[in-house]
Amino acid sequence: MIRVTSNMMSSQLLLNLNRNARTMNETQLQLASGRKINKPSDDPVGITYSLRYRAELSSNEQYTKNVDSALSWLDYNDTVLGQAGDVIQRLRDLTVQASTGSNPQSALDSINEEVMQLKEQLVDIANSKLNGKYIFNGEQYTTKPYDFAKGADGTYDTSQEVITDAGQIQYIVGEGVQMPINLTGNSVFGNTGESDNIFSLINNLSSALKAGNITGISSQLDKIDTRTETILSARSEIGAKTNRVELMQDRLSDLNINLTDLQAKTEDADYEGLIMQSKIQENIYNASLSVGAKIISTTLVDFIR
Repeated sequence: MIRVTSNMMSSQLLLNLNRNARTMNETQLQLASGRKINKPSDDPVGITYSLRYRAELSSNEQYTKNVDSALSWLDYNDTVLGQAGDVIQRLRDLTVQASTGSNPQSALDSINEEVMQLKEQLVDIANSKLNGKYIFNGEQYTTKPYDFAKGADGTYDTSQEVITDAGQIQYIVGEGVQMPINLTGNSVFGNTGESDNIFSLINNLSSALKAGNITGISSQLDKIDTRTETILSARSEIGAKTNRVELMQDRLSDLNINLTDLQAKTEDADYEGLIMQSKIQENIYNASLSVGAKIISTTLVDFIR
């Protein structure tokens, strides 16, 4: 037969009181933090899933930022190509006007003046920048691609050879998904030596206008049209990439919602259940204190009375 001493009763009482206090404290901690996992020992399996969801959410957030940046770049490229298309369309209108053969030389000179201004505008467009980066110089985006000097007529001397960087700017828009989003200047405005290189074309048109060469003027129309088609194709390519990036954006948004929901199910506390549980544990703890007070208050004097 085991003899139960006062020390044993007191020790057991303190053990139970500490256990009830610890359980009540853990429940109140979950209520205060709003999380059912506050340290790894709370749920070793759950914390593994929680860390995985956090890592995936972090990656997803970076992909979303990349997608937003890619869309900004693509939208700006489309705007710039639209501006270039408008300038070339005006150039065509002037070429058609000058090709009629009924214009005096003074009228051709006036047309040439506007053609020179259109050249200036195209050079500015070709040197467009977004966030400090030249959009038509590939990976060498810190270097101005069309750094023409001014000629004797006060406009850019576009007779010099220009080779833009052919490198591709890749944006990571998903797990293992990279997308090139840039266009090179040569692919848009033409390579040196191409008959429809927009700057060579303008130079030839200007020379024909100054000389009153109607045949030379009209011969530029086909070249203007082929360059226009090239720019329209580039805009179509930009549009296709934009559609794909927008689909990636929707996918990342859906994935973010799913991951957030899974994380919440793993980490977030059940307030309703915790409130009921906390009240029950509080009552148990108070009852333990009440019973314990009666045990501890018994002394030797109580036995000899």
